Amino acid sequence: MLTLTAPAKINWFLEVSGKREDGYHEILSLMQCITLGDSIGFADSDEIEVVTDALIPSESNLAYRAAKLLKELSGVRKGVVITLGKQIPTAAGLGGGSSDAACTLLGLNRLWGLNMTREELAGIGGMLGSDVPFFFYGPAAVVRGRGESVSPVALDRSCPIVVVKPQMEISSAWAYGELDKESSGGRVLTKNDNNITLFCQALERGDFPFLSSLKRNDLEPLVVRRHPVIGEIEKDLLKHGALFSCMSGSGSAVFGVFDSEESAARSAESMPSHWSRVVRTIARSG
Repeated sequence: MLTLTAPAKINWFLEVSGKREDGYHEILSLMQCITLGDSIGFADSDEIEVVTDALIPSESNLAYRAAKLLKELSGVRKGVVITLGKQIPTAAGLGGGSSDAACTLLGLNRLWGLNMTREELAGIGGMLGSDVPFFFYGPAAVVRGRGESVSPVALDRSCPIVVVKPQMEISSAWAYGELDKESSGGRVLTKNDNNITLFCQALERGDFPFLSSLKRNDLEPLVVRRHPVIGEIEKDLLKHGALFSCMSGSGSAVFGVFDSEESAARSAESMPSHWSRVVRTIARSG
C-alpha cells in the first residue's frame, strides 16, 4: 500500500479584491503548510472506494471526487481503495479537503502510472476547488486569482504555532457571501502585492511586531462579528504569549505563533474547551 500525508495550511495573509465574472473571488494570499496532516493510503482495486471514520458522504468527499475525476480524464480502467485518516478538522479554513484532493491526485498518478506533470495535476485540482492547486507547489506560496495562480516562495523559518478551533464550522460560501454584501455597500477592496512582499520579508526575519502591523484577513472581521468566540481565541493566544495571531482562511480555526514549542503548549493548555494542536510551519527543504 502507498501511504502519503496531506498537510493542512494556514493563511498568513488574505486579501479579497472582489467577485469575478465567473462567480469566484479574486484573492491574494500567502499560504504555508503545517505539520498537521491527514494520512491517505492507496491500494489497488477494481472500483473507487473511500474508507474513513470521518462523517463525509462520498459525493462531497474531495478525495473520492479527485479519484473519480482523474479516472474519467485519464481513461484508466483501474480503481482504488483510499483509506483516509482525518486529523485536520473540517470547515476550519485549514484546507483539509483540498489537501486530501491534491494528495489523492499525486498518489494515483504514481499508483496508476500516469506520469502526469505537476502542472497537469494542479490543473485538474483546480476543477475540484480553489485551494487545491496550492498543495502542488508548497510548502509556501503566494496565491492569486481564484487560487489557480501559485508562486512558490522560499521560507526557511519553521515556526511553532498553536492551531485552535472552536466547535462551530464556518462555510466558506457564507463568509465570501457576507464579504460581497459589505462590498456592495460601498466598501473599497484593493489588491496590493507589495504587502505580500513585505510580509514575506518580515516573516523570514521573524519580525512579528511588523507582521502584526501588516496583518490582513478580509474575512475575519465578518466572521468574528457572527462568531465572537473566534476573536476571543485570538486575544487569548496573544495574552498567553503569541507573537502573532490570525484566523486562517474563512475560519473557524485561529493560529498563534510562539517563540518555542513549550510556550505554545502552555497556551494550548489554557484553552481546554476548544480543539487545539501544537504544530510547526513547514519550511522549504534543502
